[in-house]
Amino acid sequence: MHTSSEGGPALFRLVRHWARQWAPDVVERFAAGAPASWTVPNLFVIQAIDGAAGEEVTVADVAHQLGIDRSVASRMVSEAAREGFVERSTSTRDARRAVLTLTDAAKEFLGASRAHQRQAFEALVDHWPEEDRERFAGYLSRLADEVLG
Repeated sequence: MHTSSEGGPALFRLVRHWARQWAPDVVERFAAGAPASWTVPNLFVIQAIDGAAGEEVTVADVAHQLGIDRSVASRMVSEAAREGFVERSTSTRDARRAVLTLTDAAKEFLGASRAHQRQAFEALVDHWPEEDRERFAGYLSRLADEVLG
């Protein structure tokens, strides 16, 4: 039986594993027949815009979501915009600010990414009883909501 004190080390073992494995795996899976623009940096920008709170999402919001410097976020957003995933418009509250919105192409990429994530989760726990899978998924969602807001 595992104790809750083992949860921290297990969590960080998984984080290290996926930090090394997740991005290359996603690129490889999407590479077959997917647009060349379906890259991990573009996906991170799309996910950041999708996950940002508020009516007007800015580059600063993307930087905050990704935990990176604003200048790096700006370059990443510019690349995602060049690739057709992000549209910039002028803020209705402050004409100096650019508001970021996702295009249909970004929503398609995000949908494919989420489908991949669901499949990856199911592959990891498909041998567990359904009640355990559902409980674990609920706990993961709760943790993500609490940590990421």
